[in-house]
Amino acid sequence: MKKTFVLPIAFLSAAVLLITGCSKEVVNRTDDIPALNPANIDINAGTWRPVLLTTPTEFPVAAPIATTVPDYIIQISEIKTWQAELTSEEKRLVKYWSAGAVLRWNEILRELVAKHNLPPYQNPDGTYPVPSANNPLAYPQFPFANPPYAARAYAYISAAQYDALVAAWHYKKLYNRPAPYKVDNTLQVLIPQSDLPSYPSEDAVVAGAAAELMKLLFPGDQDFIQQKVEEHKRARLIAGANVRSDLEAGELLGKQVAQKFVARARGDRAGAAVGNQTLWTQLETDCIARGEIPWISQETPKRPPMLPLFGKVKTFLFDSLTAVSLRPGPPPSTGSQKMKDETEEIYDFVKNPSRENIRIVHFWADGINTYTPPGHWDAVAAEDFISKNYSEVRWARNMALLNMAMMDAAIVCWDTKNFYFNPRPSQLNPAIKTLTGLPNFPSYISGHSTFSGAAATILGHLIPEKAVAYEAMAKEASLSRMYGGIHYRSDCEVGLTVGENIGNYAVQRATTDGG
Repeated sequence: MKKTFVLPIAFLSAAVLLITGCSKEVVNRTDDIPALNPANIDINAGTWRPVLLTTPTEFPVAAPIATTVPDYIIQISEIKTWQAELTSEEKRLVKYWSAGAVLRWNEILRELVAKHNLPPYQNPDGTYPVPSANNPLAYPQFPFANPPYAARAYAYISAAQYDALVAAWHYKKLYNRPAPYKVDNTLQVLIPQSDLPSYPSEDAVVAGAAAELMKLLFPGDQDFIQQKVEEHKRARLIAGANVRSDLEAGELLGKQVAQKFVARARGDRAGAAVGNQTLWTQLETDCIARGEIPWISQETPKRPPMLPLFGKVKTFLFDSLTAVSLRPGPPPSTGSQKMKDETEEIYDFVKNPSRENIRIVHFWADGINTYTPPGHWDAVAAEDFISKNYSEVRWARNMALLNMAMMDAAIVCWDTKNFYFNPRPSQLNPAIKTLTGLPNFPSYISGHSTFSGAAATILGHLIPEKAVAYEAMAKEASLSRMYGGIHYRSDCEVGLTVGENIGNYAVQRATTDGG
């Protein structure tokens, strides 16, 4: 029996991914990132508009003990005990985590996505197994972190971190407990000092929110996730940044806020996105009834389309009616001259590709074991945010805006793909041999283009001096799918426009959230 292994649609990050031959290795930039030293601590961020929280006080945080009582002095002593004989490993942990909590947990999430971005092989009977959250370590391991799944994971975790930090900032300003190094000047201070109150700890808030959702989304990796939480908290103690009660209050708050997002995730319809044989057949039948050639899997044996009901998942930035209204008009008819011309254009690209086009194809290809198109844009954003010296709460806000836009882009894109069920260029012309993997789902519209249009739009708003550069990146990512023989021009151009329309909803939120 012939086995094929088709690469899912994705991106390759310039900053953080490395292609070596046929393998792709995720590489996070770690050693040369300076410690986070915010230019503005955003002390009033407790008034910013959260995503799911009704108010920043929805989850009460008890008043901290005074810094003069014996219990607090004992907590200061704990820090001094840690600092008495620091090992090189402990110093490494401090340096690593001091780069920023939101940054580091986003990197960890990207690692998990890459690890799980593996489509399963077929069963002996020619069917394909489906990963099960109830038995995540059995083959195929849960999840298959394909682009829609990854977009959803990035969005939930980023949005939960943002809401939790808005709440944390409210309580920081309310209680105004100073950092331990301001209480006891004999402490070593291994991170930049700040006037931001330390209770509850922003780092523990981020870790608590991230870990709670990661354990839902990547249930087979709970030990690894908890290990990172403990490392993160230990690094803050060693650095003299937080006492134990700062960390405990922060982690609890992060977990409580995350549970609101867990409840939403359990009911957002993503669990039913796989569909069944009846649905898959109906999509094909409906396309034929419209007089069109339907998309057919080019794998052997034929693999079911990837998450054909993902278009029904609950969006973050707008309601379901708006999501449907963002679906573009139809692609060129499969029997039209325009479709013949577009197919011929793609054949021309792949039959004699230029070195530059090959470079672009592979630069943006990002196949299996990488962290998908949304992860690529997260990496781009992170690289640019580092130089901005944002506070943790602003980091979280900006990542939430970016990732909610890309999750909603995935929803509208997958709705469009499975509404029209349009064939790929290599299906209409078998002489077209793609220069990278062939995604196992319909062609119209391009996922790369939709993700990129959304990401470039919101990033251009957040960092306006780079708006032109982001737009150019999005266009190149879109073109790479044509150069690689994967998409028609209409897929890419319409996908960019749809993505930009979705990105503008994130921009609207950004102008009204108080940030």
